[in-house]
Amino acid sequence: MAEVRLENVTKFYKEERRVNYAVKEINLTVEQGEFVFLIGSSGAGKSTLLRLMSGELKPDEGIVCLNGANMARMVGPWRARALRNFGVVSQQGLLIRKRTVWDNLLLTAAAAGLRRKGADAARKALGIVGLPGVEECYPAELSIGESRRVELARAVLNSPSILLLDELTANLDDDLIWDLMHLLMELNSHGTTIVMATHASQYVNIMRRRVVTLVDGKLVGDVKNGKYGDIV
Repeated sequence: MAEVRLENVTKFYKEERRVNYAVKEINLTVEQGEFVFLIGSSGAGKSTLLRLMSGELKPDEGIVCLNGANMARMVGPWRARALRNFGVVSQQGLLIRKRTVWDNLLLTAAAAGLRRKGADAARKALGIVGLPGVEECYPAELSIGESRRVELARAVLNSPSILLLDELTANLDDDLIWDLMHLLMELNSHGTTIVMATHASQYVNIMRRRVVTLVDGKLVGDVKNGKYGDIV
């Protein structure tokens, strides 16, 4: 079981004499097994919030806790073990373009400590996302939809407790988005926590899960069984 808690979390960037707040004074708890949509306009702070939750970024103020432990204080093997709770799909994509899909997955498996079982984990992950047979393809040979599925396969490879997904469905057609949503619901039904930043409003409205809304880096809405735009 894994719970992520943010307490008064602020992240800012200094540009010359100006301080720009990416997120400000965020208080948020995501419990194991939840499915959370993170919404807001571009620049609202969604990507920064996901990176803070995963431990990729450290807050300038406040704390991010995994199961009650401050992630900023985790070092060495304890930090590595904690980070394995997370599977991440970033907005930019993390596939190495000069490596095949298979090589990309095996590198991820090795980083997750799955050297001996890496091949089995990679095959299973590709099966989960419905992409057997693309192992020898390079990322440039894949469609946008296939690339995003490989990114998701990479994220689920070590069976993480929590998936943090940044615009997984961006630039995909409706059929592909719906297929991915069904896949995420299946993973969630087996206990995987999903936190998904998205602009896919019609799917948020159909699925009626928890909806967290950011505006200018501040949390302005947190609604159970919500719709896109709900703030109370």
